[in-house]
Amino acid sequence: MDDIDRKILKLLQDNARVSLKTIAENTFLSSPAVSARIEKLEKDWTVYPIFHMDLNTEKYDTRESLDSILNFTLEKWEQQYGTAPSETTFALRFRGLIERAYKQTGQRVVILIDEYDKPMLQAIGNEELQKEFRNTMKAFYSVLKTMDGCIQFAFLTGVTKFGKVSVFSDLNNLDDISMRNQYIDICGVSEKELHDNLEIELHELADAKELTYGELCNRLREYYDGYHFTYNSIGIYNPFSLLNTFKYKEFGSYWFETGTPTYLVELLKKHHYDLGRMAHEETSAAVLNSIDSTSDNPIPVIYQSGYLTIKGYDNEFGIYSLGFPNREVEEGFIKFLLPFYANTNAVESEFEI
Repeated sequence: MDDIDRKILKLLQDNARVSLKTIAENTFLSSPAVSARIEKLEKDWTVYPIFHMDLNTEKYDTRESLDSILNFTLEKWEQQYGTAPSETTFALRFRGLIERAYKQTGQRVVILIDEYDKPMLQAIGNEELQKEFRNTMKAFYSVLKTMDGCIQFAFLTGVTKFGKVSVFSDLNNLDDISMRNQYIDICGVSEKELHDNLEIELHELADAKELTYGELCNRLREYYDGYHFTYNSIGIYNPFSLLNTFKYKEFGSYWFETGTPTYLVELLKKHHYDLGRMAHEETSAAVLNSIDSTSDNPIPVIYQSGYLTIKGYDNEFGIYSLGFPNREVEEGFIKFLLPFYANTNAVESEFEI
């Protein structure tokens, strides 16, 4: 690997979707030469032991439900890397697995955890159960700090993050990228990416909807754009809804139709949140960046769940203005979420509200 390869890797690390043309301009190579180098780099893989846990596959309504998924996952890993009689808790088993995988392969481990917060979210409103989940997960995740020297990389995803009384309160080696400007498009589609990669599909959709190209772009922006994760960022499209619109040639509330988050409904009810505030909420960065199960403020969960986004920022007072990101969320809130909250008939809700 030479200096040019390292520069290519740095460009890809900064933006995994950077075009060959841009890389070529920055390395003074032709696009085919860049492509050849990337192809060679992709073959020079270092194989790391990977621990992947998906917490989205269980309904967390009892303590045993969390124990079951943790035990199932750990047993699967133990079949490959072994176990020890002294490892009698989930945390000890996790620690032992990381250590053995490191020693057996000679490579530090990679840890991927999807929906790390689902047990906590589904226990909102049940403080005793949430406390049990928090204690279990806090001990489990503390292994990430204890075994830091055996871990190459860890990536945890979830809807929310929990502050103060937190499953991560013992960890100081995690980097929260939720509101980092360089990562704003990691899970969405930017305006530039839309036009760079889906130009043909844009024209096909415009023809199918009998719209001009400009009218279609404005409609897509109105329905699915508008997510801002920092106050000075570009808008981001919801990729799930955007791609389904291209697939079915129809505008729809695709994201909402995947299911109404009951945890959010229960949270709104519990704290008697005034729904009239939702479209013009104001709050601080400290509130947006933490969730405390004992707090009376549901705004962090609403924001981090994607129902609100950053609309503006007051530099003098450090206050964020929040609102619905786009038409899909606003209409989806009325059609799918509000009936659960207000106990109205879902079919008639648009007329009753």
